[in-house]
Amino acid sequence: MVYSRITGTGSQLPAKTVTNHDLEKIMDTSDQWIQERTGICERRIVEDDETTGTLAEQACRKAMEAAQVDPSEIDLFIIGTTTPDLIFPSTACLLQKKLGLPDCGAMDVNAACSGFLYALNIADKYIRCGDAKKVLVCGAETLSKITNWNKRETAVLFADGAGAVVLEASEDPGILSSHIHANGDYADLLTTNVGVSRGWDAMEENDGKPEIMMRGNEVFKVAVRTLGRIVEETLGANNLKKSDLTWLIPHQANLRIISAMAKMLDMNMDHVVVTIDRHGNTSAGSVPLALDEAVRDGRIQRGDLLMLEAFGGGFTWGSALIRY
Repeated sequence: MVYSRITGTGSQLPAKTVTNHDLEKIMDTSDQWIQERTGICERRIVEDDETTGTLAEQACRKAMEAAQVDPSEIDLFIIGTTTPDLIFPSTACLLQKKLGLPDCGAMDVNAACSGFLYALNIADKYIRCGDAKKVLVCGAETLSKITNWNKRETAVLFADGAGAVVLEASEDPGILSSHIHANGDYADLLTTNVGVSRGWDAMEENDGKPEIMMRGNEVFKVAVRTLGRIVEETLGANNLKKSDLTWLIPHQANLRIISAMAKMLDMNMDHVVVTIDRHGNTSAGSVPLALDEAVRDGRIQRGDLLMLEAFGGGFTWGSALIRY
C-alpha cells in the first residue's frame, strides 16, 4: 500500500512585528483585553513590497531543502490561500517557475483557514492513487491586506505568514487519514464584504479595501462543535484512542478554542503546539507554521502521532492524522 509521508517542512514570517501595545495607539483596545480574549501578544505583518507569494516562495524553498528534494522532482504544487497575489493566474502558477518546478499541475485552493488541510487532503489522494510521487503543499496568507484597522474585533486577530511541506510516496505509513467538510449555512459567520461578480461598492467604507466580517461568539461555538466531531471521526477511522496522540497541532485562531480542543482530547497543553501568542491568526498558514516550528525545535520526532485540525470561513473544517 502506498502512503504519503512528510519529508520536509518550512515556514516564513514577515520581519515586521506589531504588538498589542502598538495597536493600543491606533484603536480602543488594550494588551490585557486582547490577551484575555484571544491569547495573542503580537503578530507579523507584511510590508508593502511583500505578498502572499513572497512568503510562500521562501516557505516552499525551505521545505524542499529540508526534504532534500530537487524542485525538478515535484509532481504537483498546491497552495491553500484566501489572499492570492492576483485573481488569476493562481499564486501557485506565479511561483512555479520561480521555484524551478517542472510543468506540473499548480493550483490554489480557497477554503479560508482550512486551506492547508484541504490542500494536504488533495495531495495525499494524488499520491495514494499513484498520480504523483512528490507533492509540494503550502498554506500562505496576507490577511493584513484585508483587515480593517478601525475594527478591533478583527484587527487584533489576523496576521500574515506561510508554511509548507513536501509529501513523498512511501511504503511506511505517514498520513493515516485526512478529512474535510463544509457547511455553507454558516457562511455569514465569517466572511468578506465583496467579490468579483458581486462588485466592489462596499469597499468604499474601508479605504477602498475588502474587509473581514466576523460574528465571534457564534464562530467560537460552531468551531468547537465541528472540530470535536472531526476529531472523533478521524480517530474512529483509524481505530485509535485519544491517548494514542502525541501532539495536537491546531489552527491558531483563538487560545480559548485551542484549550477547549486540548480538554476534549484529554491532552496536557504541553503536547499542544501553540504559536498564536506570537503569530496571531495566519489562516491557512497557521497549521504548517506551527508544524514547522515544532519540527525544527525538536519537539516533534519521527514516529510521533500528530493530529492536525482547522476550521475557517465557509464554514469549512478539516483534519489529518499523521505518523511523523
